[in-house]
Amino acid sequence: MFHLRVIAPPDRSDAVRDLLLDEPGATHVVVWPGAALQPVGDVIGCDLAREVASAVLGELRDLGIERDGSIALEDLDVMLSDSADAAELAAPGDSADSVVWEEIEEATSEESTLSVTFLAFLTVATMIAACGVLLDNPILIVGAMVVGPEFGPLAGLCVAAVQRHPRLAARSGFALVVGFPVAMLLTMGFTLFMDALGLFDRGMLERPRPLTEFIFQPDWLSFWVAFLAGVAGILSLTSAKSGALIGVLISVTTVPAAANAAVAITYTDYSQAGGSLGQLGLNLVAIVIAGTLTLLVQRGLWSFNRDRHARRPPSGKDRTGAPKSP
Repeated sequence: MFHLRVIAPPDRSDAVRDLLLDEPGATHVVVWPGAALQPVGDVIGCDLAREVASAVLGELRDLGIERDGSIALEDLDVMLSDSADAAELAAPGDSADSVVWEEIEEATSEESTLSVTFLAFLTVATMIAACGVLLDNPILIVGAMVVGPEFGPLAGLCVAAVQRHPRLAARSGFALVVGFPVAMLLTMGFTLFMDALGLFDRGMLERPRPLTEFIFQPDWLSFWVAFLAGVAGILSLTSAKSGALIGVLISVTTVPAAANAAVAITYTDYSQAGGSLGQLGLNLVAIVIAGTLTLLVQRGLWSFNRDRHARRPPSGKDRTGAPKSP
């Protein structure tokens, strides 16, 4: 469940209160009249089933609450209440299948911004992958995949395409377009440094590498693996199954491909560099296509549930939350 806190302007406080009282998926409704000072208004709180969260947020935004007040949603890890259990049963659908679009947009917006931290993680991941490809070590490749932060901007592109948010699309695209070249350039410098120390050499790149040669040999299997990873990644975000995202990260070949390209360019092996860049582009495109299609299907299901939710009968509670008399 979620805990919802609303600061409602005085002229819309009754509408918000009635909305929550008439919502079968809401419970523990509390009103503090005049409690908010900045902005001025009434503070209204309730606990909300995940299945109805987006629908309720949409109705609150239709009232203009986010412009003149505020709407805050907090995930609750533990809820011990019979009324909360009843609210979840009354909400349509299943919580595991519900999509809270505002939550997804907030998460992807934060993770898709180009920042020093994003560049640091991407660069470190690419350097680790460079060690992995030259040593033909799949353990290092897996480690680099997990460290890489590139799925955030990719998910941001998917959300932006479905929700039609050009700013999110621009921010996500900018993070990828700038992030990967910067990480590759720094990895090229790292390769030269390691070569000067005698730890890297061209022979390590040219020798047979049966465990990592797939990185610079893209094919249709690479596309479908990345496509399935994109589906699983979006599902992990929309269903809050963050543990599944780790499996997604070690299923895509974005960071290793960038690393192999950087090393190959350093040693002027442009054939391997071209194959690696092809693998990188293939994975990026497949993930975005898969993620966008997954979100479109989920939005269709969510719209159906929202329409059904909008046609719900009154909950049978009066404004105090007590059963209405016949």
